[in-house]
Amino acid sequence: MIKPRLLERGDRVALVAPASPFTRQDFDAGVEELGRLGFEPVFDDTVFDRRDYVSGDAATRAAAIRRAWVDPSIRALIAVRGGYGSAHVLPLLDPDEARRTAKICIGYSDVTSLLIFLNNCGLVCFHGPMLAGRLSRGPDGYDRDTFIRALTRPGPMGELNTRGLQTVRGGEATGLLAGGTLAQIVASLATPYAFDPPAEYILFIDEVGERPYRLDRMLTQLKYSGLVARASGVVFGELPRCVEPSSGLGARAVIEDVLSDFPGPVLFGFPSGHTIGPALTLPLGVMARIVGDDRPRLIIEEAAVEP
Repeated sequence: MIKPRLLERGDRVALVAPASPFTRQDFDAGVEELGRLGFEPVFDDTVFDRRDYVSGDAATRAAAIRRAWVDPSIRALIAVRGGYGSAHVLPLLDPDEARRTAKICIGYSDVTSLLIFLNNCGLVCFHGPMLAGRLSRGPDGYDRDTFIRALTRPGPMGELNTRGLQTVRGGEATGLLAGGTLAQIVASLATPYAFDPPAEYILFIDEVGERPYRLDRMLTQLKYSGLVARASGVVFGELPRCVEPSSGLGARAVIEDVLSDFPGPVLFGFPSGHTIGPALTLPLGVMARIVGDDRPRLIIEEAAVEP
């Protein structure tokens, strides 16, 4: 996997909007937080375009991403918000251009579509905080430690904060870490931009606000596709608000049922993406290890950035 160059204080970070619109208040607060971290946020007026439920037409959104890729003064791209629409830009992006420029790209939720595209191009990318709802809230919205460690330090992140992490199935597994939001992973299947990790990978799954039967449907689809069997281990996010109102059935019960025959370790409750507290930054496309025992943990064993 190709690793991007690390970020340093003063580096320029492009703010792009591949998905849904956002509030100017969230945007401005996120810009201020990036400045406090020592980076220089850059953007043009197209980031504020609106077209119904997306941030402008697909050509405009894709062009902003490509301009940031080819601009030698820009070191990283951060999505402003998820929501919906990132898949629209994929046919308008150039995989060779992405590989040649190899820049840090950060996002989660609907931006999973873009992260899958980059991993499929052979690039390391980052399941991490965006401006809206995360960087805009400062330390209440995202974990500064993993954000800085993932993007600025050319060494393995090591063991990440595991408070609240639970072992669903025991065991230990090592593999390339890949994944993102479940709805976007399954929506990619049978398209030219399908989620396609290598054998024995570690599958990371995030989601929010899906009723248990919908989680079951998507996990079952992922299972029938063969992508679960290809994994050596699975790590789930916190999956907040994935509860059946009438019965109280929760996400963990669905996971235990659908993955009852999975032979590797399964962990639940890792706080990246849609979390109830500060969101951790995870590099996708690097080697990781998960341990399912009485102290479940996720260890990033490979650097995500180059000097």
